[in-house]
Amino acid sequence: MTYTPPTTAGLAVELNTSPAHSGRISSPSGQLRRVMPLMRKYEVGHLTPSSQISETLISAPAVPLFENAFAAFGRGAILQTDHGPMAIEDLLPGDRVMTTYHGLQTLMWKGAMTLSPSQSESATMTRITSDALGLGRPAMDLVLGPSARILHKSPAIKALTGTTEALIPIRDFVDGNQLIALHPMSRVQVYQIGFARHTCVNVNGVVVETLHPGPAHLFNLRAEMQQHFQALFPYVQTPAAFGPMAAPRLRLEDLALVQVA
Repeated sequence: MTYTPPTTAGLAVELNTSPAHSGRISSPSGQLRRVMPLMRKYEVGHLTPSSQISETLISAPAVPLFENAFAAFGRGAILQTDHGPMAIEDLLPGDRVMTTYHGLQTLMWKGAMTLSPSQSESATMTRITSDALGLGRPAMDLVLGPSARILHKSPAIKALTGTTEALIPIRDFVDGNQLIALHPMSRVQVYQIGFARHTCVNVNGVVVETLHPGPAHLFNLRAEMQQHFQALFPYVQTPAAFGPMAAPRLRLEDLALVQVA
């Protein structure tokens, strides 16, 4: 295993940068200058071409496109591996993990970041209580991160996409009873994992999406932001290497509209 000291992907950032002031502002000379978003630390581990584990701490913009790629699982989420059940926090690149669509797959990438109570809505976790989604779904309480999506089946999905399954944000299912929004009172770590192809994993009986940044990363990224983004995922050579999505992404409200019609 190799460890790379903390780095900043891309350009330097002014110390007084705030997300409330991102965009362009006037400099003392009267000309417009660009102010980068607030930065945060992302923990990145990946499998190198020589099958070594490389781990590093990277500073990159604290924007939804980046943060959503790191915030699917809470601590204690249990996945099945070729060596038996393992908690998300204990997985390492190179481990063989059971996936929903492709069987055992080699873990290529693992990301983590820390949520702070000051982040308010963007730090909201979801607790799924035992059997909330059906018998053994989950088998025991499961906490998912702000960006988690679960695999959902519905006739409305077929009407919208032609497929029977879609990936729906877990936060769409919060009912305050069996699926509960959690607002951390202290700093908490969240995780995401990536494979050679987009897939899902069974976590405590709930099928959860793995890493795929989605089509948004191909559009409207300035050169320096693209540089930041690519540095977080060194196991892929180009954005296109994330490949096709295993299932479409929808919102629960989309299904409700079809059902009403």
